[in-house]
Amino acid sequence: MKLNEKLKIVGQGVILIPYEEKHVEKYHKWMSNKELQELTASEPLTLEQEYEMQRSWRIDDDKCTFLILDKEKYETTGDEIESLIGDTNLFVDHESQSAETEIMIAESDARRKKFGWEAMLMMIKFGISYLNCGSFVAKIGFSNDKSQRMFEKMQFKEISRSEIFKEITYERVCTKDWLDWLDSNIEYMIGTYP
Repeated sequence: MKLNEKLKIVGQGVILIPYEEKHVEKYHKWMSNKELQELTASEPLTLEQEYEMQRSWRIDDDKCTFLILDKEKYETTGDEIESLIGDTNLFVDHESQSAETEIMIAESDARRKKFGWEAMLMMIKFGISYLNCGSFVAKIGFSNDKSQRMFEKMQFKEISRSEIFKEITYERVCTKDWLDWLDSNIEYMIGTYP
């Protein structure tokens, strides 16, 4: 998405940055992992297909992605590639002002540190503030208990189950109370990237 190609979002533990060509090789390595393919319901791509995907994310106005950096590691090393731990995405339906949201913490040593929680809340807030999203949907595999619990704690409600795709669909409509809850659960600032 052109809107976020020069933006970064800095939180307490993570930094969200645009997905650039220089990140593709590490991203491709992640997506070659069978566990991550299952957790994200993704099919493996060739490296060239991954480069094409990165370019498409860059220009499509209905797809917004940010890569997630471990803030402490980045501040220590100054190395984006070494500090990359995952990504978060929005698939935006501008007509309905709704977005399907996704989160992946690919680096196993970065899990259970609240990085996914913070990145997802920041991405949702970005969707509300910059993309006029009024509701969010998350589709989570039956076996992905951790993500199910995370979205339930974020006050998403189950709206359907698909036996065919083996996933649960959760939804959260933006209300004033929920926006107040979001604001009380995250602190961030938006800056210029790089």
